[in-house]
Amino acid sequence: MKPLVSILIPAYNAEQWVADAVHSATGQTWPHKEIIVVDDGSRDGTFAAAQRLASPQVKVVTVPNQGAASARNHALQLSQGDYIQFLDADDLLAPDKIEKQLGALREGESRRILLSSAWSPFYFRTRKARYVQSLLCQDLSPVEWLLAKLGHNLHMQTATWLTSRELAEAAGPWDTRLLSDDDGEYFARVLLQSEGTRFVPNTGVLYRVTTTSRLSYVGDDRKKNALLLSMKLHLQYIRSLEDSARVRRACLAYLQTWYLSFYPERPDIVAELQSMAGLMNQHLEEPRLRWKYAWMKPILGWKAAKWSQAVLPQLKASFIRQCDKTLYQLETARRGTTPQIGIS
Repeated sequence: MKPLVSILIPAYNAEQWVADAVHSATGQTWPHKEIIVVDDGSRDGTFAAAQRLASPQVKVVTVPNQGAASARNHALQLSQGDYIQFLDADDLLAPDKIEKQLGALREGESRRILLSSAWSPFYFRTRKARYVQSLLCQDLSPVEWLLAKLGHNLHMQTATWLTSRELAEAAGPWDTRLLSDDDGEYFARVLLQSEGTRFVPNTGVLYRVTTTSRLSYVGDDRKKNALLLSMKLHLQYIRSLEDSARVRRACLAYLQTWYLSFYPERPDIVAELQSMAGLMNQHLEEPRLRWKYAWMKPILGWKAAKWSQAVLPQLKASFIRQCDKTLYQLETARRGTTPQIGIS
């Protein structure tokens, strides 16, 4: 009997996208699967849109709003699969993603191998998507994976992973305290319980680039506090595997990368990050702005220059996104149907 795969979709105010996500799940070439959509107390028509797709294979439930981590935990509790595939409600799986990943396992091989794949950002037109390649796109031990992530500021998108139930149960539930980087912290814990990653090329997930309302955006103080907690946990996890000079260098690079998220408006967190660096006999430097915005600092001050560096690229991205949306609508109207998923 082929293993059952549970595709778990937390959804919050995703009325526009959730049907596409579900279709990408039901369209998987792996036949033995279940899909569970958990509407996290959406304020729009997400639940109704998902319910229209309910079937013996697609279960749709709604719960009071408690955040994505809680919705994922609820979906996991309802699931029966031997393998777990998380999928955000605005993203898409390549049709052969699960089949290729499970096909990379040899008969009788350990369930502690963590399967990964590539991811590709897109706005609306999936045929324009291109897979991101990084140092994480290879087979790695847990410590080598975390070294690459922390030392080079890399990540794998949530749906790239395919996790056995054995690994998921060993890692424990998603941390509901984390309003940002909850996926990064969760899969770091999964890694700790694994025998390493196996990267499966030429398939993966399409990550829809939307506005800064996404969970990954570090905006208000609650998200900053959550990010700090996730950072502390990441350092704890990697140092539990190896406490060496190269690990400390990667930890310092990680702290330095995210220092700007808190500097200068959160002096309490700034002091705490310096203390964390000090425990490794290191010191964090004042963050540097990109050259396009650094000239603003002596004229307008740190906060205004930092705001410009954060917001102006978003405005450019919004313009590009709107152009892509217009072209997508024109192509869809011309074809009379939604374009098929295509990535390279």
